[in-house]
Amino acid sequence: MTDSTNTDWKQKLTPEQYRICREKGTERAFTGRYYQCTDKGIYRCVCCGAELFDSKTKFDSGTGWPSFYQPISDAAVSGETDRSHGMLRTEVTCQACGSHLGHVFDDGPQPTGLRYCINSAALDLEKTGDD
Repeated sequence: MTDSTNTDWKQKLTPEQYRICREKGTERAFTGRYYQCTDKGIYRCVCCGAELFDSKTKFDSGTGWPSFYQPISDAAVSGETDRSHGMLRTEVTCQACGSHLGHVFDDGPQPTGLRYCINSAALDLEKTGDD
């Protein structure tokens, strides 16, 4: 559905997913289903199913949103300057469909020093049995 219309997205997504993914919204901190999730697996884009993050790179940032120190590959996500809300940030979007995922900051752990702060509503976890 990478070429989907707004009508298509509204049919596929919940109202909250649509607001976040297609209208660049944000879920309230500490409310998303994945912010405390420790299940193993691959986090996919809720809109198109593209692989975005591996649970092995997820960490507790204390911010109330799922946080990762790197995407699953360099081609998985894109970054774009975001000057909304009186801040200068880098918006993170799904490379495959352009869905808004969250923001990336330079205060994360090593090895990257990055914190991809991602909305749970933008993700779908494909669980695996890996430890």
